[in-house]
Amino acid sequence: MLKATSSSEGDASLSSEEPPSPGAADLCTLPAGPAAASMPRTTGRARGGQRLDWRWQMRNRLRTIAQLRESFPSLDVSSGLIEAARKFPLAVTPYYASLIRRPDASDPVFRMCVPQPEELRDPAFLRDDPLEEDEDMPVPGLVHRYPDRALLLVTTTCSAYCRHCTRKRVAGMHESSITAPRLQQAVAYLRRHSEITDVILSGGDPFTMATEALERVLAALRTVPSVQVIRLGTRTPVVLPQRITDELVGMLRRYHPVWVNTHFNHPNELTPEAEEACARLVDAGIPLGNQTVLLRGVNDDPRTIEDLCRGLVRRRVRPYYLFQCDLVRGVEHFRTPLSRGIEIMEYLRGRVSGLAIPTFVVDAPHGGGKIPVLPNYVVSMSPTHTVLRNFEGMLVAYPEPGIPDSEAPRPADAGRPPGVHDLASGGATSIRPAHLARIERREMKTLCRFEA
Repeated sequence: MLKATSSSEGDASLSSEEPPSPGAADLCTLPAGPAAASMPRTTGRARGGQRLDWRWQMRNRLRTIAQLRESFPSLDVSSGLIEAARKFPLAVTPYYASLIRRPDASDPVFRMCVPQPEELRDPAFLRDDPLEEDEDMPVPGLVHRYPDRALLLVTTTCSAYCRHCTRKRVAGMHESSITAPRLQQAVAYLRRHSEITDVILSGGDPFTMATEALERVLAALRTVPSVQVIRLGTRTPVVLPQRITDELVGMLRRYHPVWVNTHFNHPNELTPEAEEACARLVDAGIPLGNQTVLLRGVNDDPRTIEDLCRGLVRRRVRPYYLFQCDLVRGVEHFRTPLSRGIEIMEYLRGRVSGLAIPTFVVDAPHGGGKIPVLPNYVVSMSPTHTVLRNFEGMLVAYPEPGIPDSEAPRPADAGRPPGVHDLASGGATSIRPAHLARIERREMKTLCRFEA
């Protein structure tokens, strides 16, 4: 396990002690607005700009059912909810709690951060460590699965504990950070394995570490000549955007090339505060990617994912992955059929720019790694032609190279529409569905020219 480190940054440091739990009077006063009636109730107020300080947000996380009930008086507190909170860690920042519009499972933010009785379902195929990360740790905290990449777990702390987390076995069970000896072990391993050029920092959430503590990790990695790129995985732009300070961003700039992947799951998370946090990172030359998890009842709708992807690109965040939910304990109620993810990918293609389309992947059990799952756009193949399908349902024949001129294709029989065989043999070049808007626009353009 990772252990605690200390820091001179006071409240921001991750110690072996649990962050102090807030009383009702410590909860921040939330802004008024159209959804104010459904926002968490507060009985006290933060002094001055305290609620804008990330350390205050960390200190005042909702950690208990009593605090949830104080903030959401209409919350239905069942025995199942209490047991789920006892089994899996609970933490919600006051900021993220303010995004809850309805305190029930119909609200996507509520569903992602508040315990639910369904988390107690435990089918036999679920595991504590479904990706077998622990089996791929040559030294504690360093996962080496792919030849050129390694994942370094630098903390077990998150500012908010997602109910769909794949590392429930460690995240939040004991909030702590990597020690100097463990960091030295990881650096020594990286020095011995120069094939590793890309190191990802994860946890927990690296951005919950004190800035100087995180800098010690980055500085240590930059002593390894073969490490070219450092990536950091964080959900703080979503649940704790106050953490993206000028101090943090200035520190990160000293260790370029640095990439950041964040974790927006729903358009409701794309707030002005989140946009500002992302802008600070991007303006500092730090590319941003986003890893969304497909979650039943949250975002398993094609239009929701479309809105999310469009919103991300507008904020200069590249949709990177759409993950199928992992086979981890406590998330069975979130899992969707693989066919649903394929349907969403089919919907996105042609409706949004390729820049806004993530790759749908399954992080395979037993450490199998990320496997892309795509709609089938290859309809048929022959030695001379491959038949492809586009997003409109149009079939086209793509001629393979090296076809001798002497092998002229036999044209499709007159009087009948061409079939897939005709495309594969070169007897036809395309099959178009009726009433394609794109084709109708062409015909209208031709008609206008003729009339002119």
